[in-house]
Amino acid sequence: MATKVARAKLSTTVSPETFDYLTKLVESGKVRNLAEAVDEAVEQMRMRENRRRLAHATTEYYESLPGDGIAEEHALAESMRIAARKVDFNREP
Repeated sequence: MATKVARAKLSTTVSPETFDYLTKLVESGKVRNLAEAVDEAVEQMRMRENRRRLAHATTEYYESLPGDGIAEEHALAESMRIAARKVDFNREP
């Protein structure tokens, strides 16, 4: 038997459009209930925030490189691209 994860109680009101959207997710079978619909929506927001933070950190990294640092990064990227052609990523380990 699967162990249930304790869930926190959330009581709130949402716009009619948001409620309709969440309800349609349930009706379409994409999620089992409204709680999963909210979890899915929040997960998508978290993923976007993580990507935004990664993009910001990447920009800061490249902006902090000395003049020849970007050329070195490009050379490393090209070496990795060439090496990756030899790898079969679809092969089972």
